[in-house]
Amino acid sequence: MAIVGIGVDVVDLARFSGVVERTPGIIDRLFTKAEQTSAEGHQLPLISLAGRFAVKEAVAKALGAPVGMEWHDCEVSNGGAPKISVRGSVAKVADDQGVTNWHVSLSHDGPVAIAYVIAEKV
Repeated sequence: MAIVGIGVDVVDLARFSGVVERTPGIIDRLFTKAEQTSAEGHQLPLISLAGRFAVKEAVAKALGAPVGMEWHDCEVSNGGAPKISVRGSVAKVADDQGVTNWHVSLSHDGPVAIAYVIAEKV
């Protein structure tokens, strides 16, 4: 096993909330419908979406922040330990770098959300 890349991102809730207030359509541009709702089908609170955004940013950083990656091509799972699934533009970059496994840690507390991502190849 070898680490291909490590990414970390911190999202300030007040800043994220301000962006959402100014540009409400940003939620649909950043997140799939599945990412926007809980396992029970309820709209997720903004802090949870901020955490998922942090994961997406950390994935991009772990891959070297290549140009052209689409937000919907990296999806963060609902419920339990967070999981990453990739497709399209993100999968192409990951495949080109030999990434076979993703490790993610996500936390949010008070005004911040943070995510660490490790891209690994076996």
